[in-house]
Amino acid sequence: MILLISFVLIGAVILAAVLMSSQGGAYVEIRVDGKLYGSYSLSQNQTVDINGIGGQNRLIIENGRAYMQEADCPDKLCVKQGNISMKGQSIICLPHKVVAEIVADDSANENDSVDIIVK
Repeated sequence: MILLISFVLIGAVILAAVLMSSQGGAYVEIRVDGKLYGSYSLSQNQTVDINGIGGQNRLIIENGRAYMQEADCPDKLCVKQGNISMKGQSIICLPHKVVAEIVADDSANENDSVDIIVK
């Protein structure tokens, strides 16, 4: 009986963690060499041409997802990474120092969130 209750509790904790971390993102932030290149809404279909360090990348945003359509780097690993749409997911092109990361629209709640609780 105790074993069954333990499994149920562990399952509930895992389910809660998965549901909390599966928030969809609102924007894709693109950084080149660590500097913000641009922030683009996932709700608007668009093509973003990125001038990276030593080369070009093309990011496509459509249907709430972003993916690297093409890049002129030798390995093209960024193109092979596929779609991203959830907060925290990223596409990275090391040769061009390009990072595209999904971020949530937390700016509205930024001032309302609790930083610390002191007793």
